Amino acid sequence: MLPHILESTKLFYPELALSAAFCAVVLADLVFRGNRTLTSLVGMAGVLVALYLVATQAPGEHSAFSDMLAVDGFSRFFKIVILASTFIVQLFSVQSAELKSRSMGTGEYSALLTALALGMSLMAGASNMLMMYLALELTSLTSYLLAGYTREAEDSAEAALKYVIYGAVASGMMLYGISIVYGLTGALDFYSVNLALGAGDINLWTLVLAGVLIMVGFGYKISAVPFHFWTPDVYEGAPVTITALLSVASKAAGFAMMIRFFRVTFADLVMGGQGMGGWAILGGFQWTQLLAVMAVLSMTVGNLVALWQNNLKRLLAYSSIAHAGYMLLGVVALSPEGISAVLIYFVVYLFMNLGAFYIVMLVADKTGSEDMTAYAGLGKKSPFIGVAMTVFLLSLTGLPPTAGFIGKLYIFSALIGAKMIGLVVIAALNSVLSLYYYVRVLKSMFFKDAEPGGAAFGISAAEAALVLLLLIPTLLLGLYFGPLVEYAQASVSMFGIPR
Repeated sequence: MLPHILESTKLFYPELALSAAFCAVVLADLVFRGNRTLTSLVGMAGVLVALYLVATQAPGEHSAFSDMLAVDGFSRFFKIVILASTFIVQLFSVQSAELKSRSMGTGEYSALLTALALGMSLMAGASNMLMMYLALELTSLTSYLLAGYTREAEDSAEAALKYVIYGAVASGMMLYGISIVYGLTGALDFYSVNLALGAGDINLWTLVLAGVLIMVGFGYKISAVPFHFWTPDVYEGAPVTITALLSVASKAAGFAMMIRFFRVTFADLVMGGQGMGGWAILGGFQWTQLLAVMAVLSMTVGNLVALWQNNLKRLLAYSSIAHAGYMLLGVVALSPEGISAVLIYFVVYLFMNLGAFYIVMLVADKTGSEDMTAYAGLGKKSPFIGVAMTVFLLSLTGLPPTAGFIGKLYIFSALIGAKMIGLVVIAALNSVLSLYYYVRVLKSMFFKDAEPGGAAFGISAAEAALVLLLLIPTLLLGLYFGPLVEYAQASVSMFGIPR
């Protein structure tokens, strides 16, 4: 037992680093109360150390703590996305006027960000339904607190309350589904459940009910229709920094957990799991049909409702719902190509979506508004910001030569390989639809005059550097994406094989 614990602890170093960073931030805030810079630096250092430990972990497929956590290429990929997003948002937070306006609770903010990164990292590697639920709860509870961090604002308190209510219902239904699966199979880890399903003698409709209940928890976390209702209000009411993090890192953690659950629990590796084609399904129920409906609804509802939004945070909230639909299509393909396409999409989504939210934060800090009218004449007042926002929005649309085009290209390619041409057509039409509301922002920036007497829009060198940090990869990955594709494909080549 002791050798197993010691070996598992070595695999758990990144999470231990985040746990230590959380404690260090709390202690630094107690000793140097009110020193926002110090607590922020401690939190960022902890995330960087964890990111380094993830990147330097020994390759291969490993299981920690009796199959509670999987440490493989797939979890490492998502942990890198999660930790990189967290670090970038920490840089946002240092510059945010919205957060600087608060005189209290600065240490708690950095500590909660670190705890949120820990929860999301555990979600990426969870291979046991109990660990899956505990990681989801850790992530959700810290998200609730961060969403209501600027509690002086009315919409912030409302956002946190709605988030708690939706999250409690979704997690309760998920836990009920987990209990049903345990009752059917007598197991909690994904591998043992897979073996029980492979042996047969499982009531199909009871299994379907359990799967749907568990899917409620996944759908809530990734903001997929019809579990998306919390997203616009929470995104609008939360600080821009937290909205940006929820839109990328939290969604990545939800997708990582969902993909592993369906891949390991329901894939028949004997019949088709080891080849490059689609995976055979255990249990008799075609989960891909349910996921396909959710994907189409997420794309369509997200894009249609976004057409009417004038608040940029709400617009990007509905945009993130639509992008969840695009990424679900990769899961629907149920093939290594489809899953690797989702990984590629998340990397490009990290840069383009965080970039768009950072511009929204800069504009809100300098104008006091998140409305479309605040962007009138921005392209003339600050050409650099106007061009950067244009690139981010065009990438979110999926137009070449931006990285967003590469993300959708590989999703569509996986669907074509799976002979799902109808879904490709629907996704392409939705991409065209999304262009309309993104162009509305561009029209406001370049073809509308700013209000007379408006303040000049200037940015500091640090702000310009952070914009470039997100802008350059958004363009570069649209032209040179070979290494990213190879790394994504290697990360899914062998993950989740039951022992």
